[in-house]
Formats: sequence, C-alpha cells, structure tokens
Amino acid sequence: MNNFDPSPGATPGSGLLGLSQRIPPSNLAAEQALLGALLANNKAFERVGEYLAPEHFADPVHGRIFHAIKRRVEAGQLADAVTLRAEFEHSGLLDEVGGPAYLAQLLSAMVGVINAGEYGQVIYDAWLRRQLVDLGEVVVNRAFGAQAELDAKAQLESAEQALFELAKEGGAGEGGFLTFERALTIAVHHAEKAFTTPGGVSGLPTGLRDLDNKTGGLHPSDLLIIAGRPGMGKTALATKIAFGAAKSVLRAAQEADPNAVPKGGVALFSLEMSADQLATRLLAEESRISGDRIRRGEISQRDFDRFLEVSRELASLPLHIDDTPAISISALRTRCRRLQRTKGLDLIVVDYLQLMRPAAGTRPESRVLEISMITQGLKALAKELSVPVIALSQLSRAVESREDKRPQLSDLRESGSIEQDADVVMFVYRDDYYLMQRAPKELAFDNAEKFQGALDKWQKDMEMAHNKAELIIAKQRHGPTGTIKLFFEAEFTRFGDLDTQHDDGFAG
Repeated sequence: MNNFDPSPGATPGSGLLGLSQRIPPSNLAAEQALLGALLANNKAFERVGEYLAPEHFADPVHGRIFHAIKRRVEAGQLADAVTLRAEFEHSGLLDEVGGPAYLAQLLSAMVGVINAGEYGQVIYDAWLRRQLVDLGEVVVNRAFGAQAELDAKAQLESAEQALFELAKEGGAGEGGFLTFERALTIAVHHAEKAFTTPGGVSGLPTGLRDLDNKTGGLHPSDLLIIAGRPGMGKTALATKIAFGAAKSVLRAAQEADPNAVPKGGVALFSLEMSADQLATRLLAEESRISGDRIRRGEISQRDFDRFLEVSRELASLPLHIDDTPAISISALRTRCRRLQRTKGLDLIVVDYLQLMRPAAGTRPESRVLEISMITQGLKALAKELSVPVIALSQLSRAVESREDKRPQLSDLRESGSIEQDADVVMFVYRDDYYLMQRAPKELAFDNAEKFQGALDKWQKDMEMAHNKAELIIAKQRHGPTGTIKLFFEAEFTRFGDLDTQHDDGFAG
C-alpha cells in the first residue's frame, strides 16, 4: 500500500461528504476475546500466527499486546498475564497497555480457546475493510484533483495496482499445505497426459517439434524468456509460437465439434510493432509471400488471392493482439484477467520486456529494480492465471565483443532478476547474420590467391549456415538445457522445424 499514499495536501476524507463521518470497521470485542484466548493458552497462536500481525488490530494497545505475545511464543517462551506484566513493566509500557487490570480483563473476555481462529479472521476482515476505505478515499481525492500530475488513466492504473497489492495481502490467510497424496495425484495426471499425447507433449504445443520434445510444451505458471540481439528473429519466433499455440487451441476445441468456438486463446502484447504490422507478418509467413513485397504492392493477382485465402483461414484463430506502447504491468494484468474471464486464456506473449513500464505510482530507484518489478509481476501473473507467459528480452552489447557470438545468461540486460524469475531462458542465434558482416574484402589481402581462398571458405561457411538458426536453452527449471536447430527463412521471417534428412532443410 506504500505506493498508493495520497499527496501531502490530501487529507483522508476531504471530498467524501458523509463517508468520512462513518466509523471505520472494527471489532474490539473480537480483539479482546482473541488476546484473552492467547493469554489463556499459547497453543491458540498456531491458528492465527500465520497471517495475523499487530497492525491488523484497530486498537493500538491490542496491537502492542499481540506483538508481545507473538514475540514470546515464537521465541519458545510462555506468554501469559504474569510474564507480559513483567515485560511491560521492564520496558516502561505497562501504563500504555492499561496496566495489570487490563491484562486481567482480557482473560475474562475470553469466550473459548477453540474460537481463536474465527476471532482472528474477524479481526483480519475488519482490517481489510479499513484498507479499502482508505484506498477509496485516496481514489476519490485524486479524482477531485489532489494530485494534478496524474491524469484519469494514470489514476485508474494506480488504483488497479493498489487493489491488486491489497488482494495479494488479503489472500494471506488462505493457501497453506497441500497433502502429498493430492500433489501425487496432480503429478500422475500430468504424466498421464504426456503419455497419452503423441510426442509426449503434456503442455501447450508450440508448433515447433524439437522445442516441444525438449520442453514437453508450454506449462501453466511458467515464465519463459526468449532473448537475442536485434535482427536475430525474436519477434518472428514469438509469433510462430503464439500462432502454433493458437492453432493447437482451435484444433483441440474442434476435435469433437468442427463448429465449436475455442474456450481459450493466446494474448499477444506487441509493444514494438502495431497490430496490423504483426498481422501482415503472420500472413506473409503463412502465405509465403514476402512482407516487403506486400508492403510495396509488388504481388501478382495469384499472390493476392492466396493472401486473402490465408487471411480467411487465420481469422478463426483465437489470437488476440494488444499493441499498446509502453504498457504497464498493472494494465497488462487487468487486460489478461478480463480476457481470461470473457473468452479464456492459454498463453501470454510479451514483445518485449524492456519496453514495459512498472505499475503506475511506483518509482523504482534504478533500471535494474524496474526490470525486476516487471519480471516478478509477469511471474506472479503466470501463477495467478495458471498460464505460461513468454516475454522477449534484449541482450547487452557484450555479445558483440566476443569471438563466439552465441549468447550466455550473463548477456541478459539487467540479467540478475530476469534469470532468477524465469523458469526457462532461451536465446535465438543465427550464424549467417554475423558471417554476412565478415565477408572478406579484396583490399585486406596481399594477393588474389589469398583473397580467393578466404572467399571460398566464407562462401562454404555461409552455405552451411544458410536457412539455419539455433535456439539455445540456457536454463530450464524442469528439464534439460541444450541447443535446438531450427529452419529459418529470412525472406518470410519464418521459423520452422529443421529436416536433417533432406537437403532443403525445411520440415514444415
């Protein structure tokens, strides 16, 4: 909640006629009953200690007493009216907590130790309500102009972020242990799915055979990073995976009923390219017509007919594109939740990480901290919505200074947080991109023979690297690392499976 404080000039309640006159939600009787139960039997602390904190009490005196009980119990010491009286006397706070008489009164307020858990929930619920009241006052004060520098859209984002943070805190009393039997059942279900699926893909298929073999598909709650230097084809690979996943979702929905509408889909956030540019790229890939020729109008009637035919086929895909530039993590989260609620959601793709903004109202001290907040937010979103999230990332220029240009984990910009939060880190690398820049120049050689030898070697290397790309899995939390060879057609910026059995290299 610290990121949502009102400005210094905004007093709580100003602009809230009538509402500020109400008494904030609290239940002092429940607070007294809980403290009495804890003093009578310290074992009752086990029922509330996981989520209840001193600041959750409406009465600050009760908060101080709870803090003293919590500290003693967690230190393995007895916390009752006698030991607390001695502690408060020693610290000079006995009068502040009402003296010995009040500690004795708390014991008499106890209804029963068995009800301690329910009292704790009542206290926690009242605290949450007070936070909502405070948050509501800040929202209204801002809307009345308490912070003129925030326009209405920024205020909406900030309010959404504050509600999300409160919702995370509000779930503190939930969760807990899962029985090992239940965990085993879930694990067996995933194994069964992999066993009965052709190719052993238990997750969402990517449309790339070798990638699916290496990862088992895209798995819920995973954050996957695809990184590379500019020009390597990160966006092309991400759209290929998004397209493959969307086709898989559509195919699964239509297996039983060809006219069925898929209850899921892929959300693609394109921060760099507009939605129509991305659509053109997908059409170029599928119709195998150069995107450059499409933009210049240099296509035949036959090509254009093919273009329209493919566009009709692609129109049914459950693929949703959002091209909002510099979108914030809170806005992205809100849109994904809405899409999941209305149409279903199976995959989120973000192109790319460094173009995102942290939540409105937050002011990170450094770029590293800002990226850390974004990656943590994406990982939290993957877990919350139980879908895989793919985020593209730029690499630092350190790659260019090495002889071997293949990327390493240390090349990730602001790498600490990205590498730490990601479940899978993959690098896109194309040797022909760097070989093209190293074409031998005749002026650099003493004689024509040496130049010809260097040129022959370069041409041979170019032939070996032609239409080939590498996807280097540098980190995979649930599986092996290694390099996957892919087919790449630069003309259509199209990735595909590499067919090592035939000369053309393309397997579909």
